[in-house]
Amino acid sequence: MEGGGNSRDTKVALRQGMDDFLEPVKKAVQQKRWYWKLVPCGGRVGTYRKFTEAIGSQSQKHHIVILLVDAEGQVNGAPHEHLKFRDGWAINTGHRAFVHLMAQTMETWIISDHNALSTFYGSGFVGNALPRAHNLEEISKDRIVESLSLATRNTARGKYRKIRHARDLLGRLELEVVKDRCPHCKRFFTVLENSILGN
Repeated sequence: MEGGGNSRDTKVALRQGMDDFLEPVKKAVQQKRWYWKLVPCGGRVGTYRKFTEAIGSQSQKHHIVILLVDAEGQVNGAPHEHLKFRDGWAINTGHRAFVHLMAQTMETWIISDHNALSTFYGSGFVGNALPRAHNLEEISKDRIVESLSLATRNTARGKYRKIRHARDLLGRLELEVVKDRCPHCKRFFTVLENSILGN
């Protein structure tokens, strides 16, 4: 997955937060006695490179390799089409189902659950600063980030900082709420669950 910056500590923090968010899937994997490894890879290009290397270095018979990156903009078409148009990434037909987007950014998932944000930030949190749209993927990345900053700037925890806050917030999100407001998140979990249950 994209994210975690360049330091080991920040990558570990992001991995822990995303592991918490993916707990239902992780449990299903462990019940099948499969090995689970979530790898934050820093920037987009490095993440794509790791994905292609992982595909090329293992037997598809025994591994499921999944790519998760920010969309960085409005998504038109399937995720692999979006990434080909925006980034020039070519995804082979057999792997396209395993290419997933945080649309338009990971913070879209975070702002989808107002209750989790309010509980985490407490006094001074301004929920009205966040977009009210049901489908949050229609809101631009810039507006998502700006609204999150406005909603949290007067809280005791201070203004939202990805490195400082995302790890704890991801673990607090109500999965069904995020899936309801973020269609690409719902697709991500559907593909993961089908891949596990179908094997």
